[in-house]
Amino acid sequence: MRGPVAGVLAVGLVMAGTGGCAAQARGLCGTVVDSTSYAEPATSRSDVTAKLPEFTGGCDWMGFAAVTGASESSTCRETPVRIAATAQENPNANPVVEERIRKHRLTQVVPKALKLFDCPDEGRGSDVIGALRYLVKQMGAQRRPERVHRVAVFSDLINNRGELDVNKLDLSTAGRKGKIEELRRARLLPDLTGYEIVVHGFLRAKTSDPDRFPLLESFWREAFEAAGAVSADLL
Repeated sequence: MRGPVAGVLAVGLVMAGTGGCAAQARGLCGTVVDSTSYAEPATSRSDVTAKLPEFTGGCDWMGFAAVTGASESSTCRETPVRIAATAQENPNANPVVEERIRKHRLTQVVPKALKLFDCPDEGRGSDVIGALRYLVKQMGAQRRPERVHRVAVFSDLINNRGELDVNKLDLSTAGRKGKIEELRRARLLPDLTGYEIVVHGFLRAKTSDPDRFPLLESFWREAFEAAGAVSADLL
């Protein structure tokens, strides 16, 4: 399931994995991991193990956020990883030193993300947009407009907390538009201006009416677009 401008993300991934240009293409990144019902299948953990390393290869910095029942106030946190060497660590911009530091720091990313699957219960339900808001605040403090900003979300996107319960959402065109505008006015949409989003495990359990699946995809694509994202892949 792909958003209308998913090609932008694909180009970014190719650039990030290209040898000589990788340093220029690397950006500011974040990972959201859903510790609620999404975490139960082994497939979810294997997705992080298999897919996050490639994503992280295009990053110089990685932040983390957990989806819980109260994501923004959650006590389940992991500190960000500064993947690129600082000027103090590599004052002469030696590529060998840079690569050695990157290689070490990259080993920290997947273990931190996997720990978020085991967050304690913090109220019922899943607060996905709260986790995105928390992550964007972290990334905003590091923001560099000239760098790509990318977020990997490991979640089914079944947000059913606070002002957004997708299981009860009116998914008509007018209903989707109205709910997104309501979230925007209440400042509940994360500020994803210029961000590239990729979601792994979208609607993985598929427990609701199958007729709602494409409409839920439309809702999230429209919500990400309204929040300012330049691309969104729902995989």
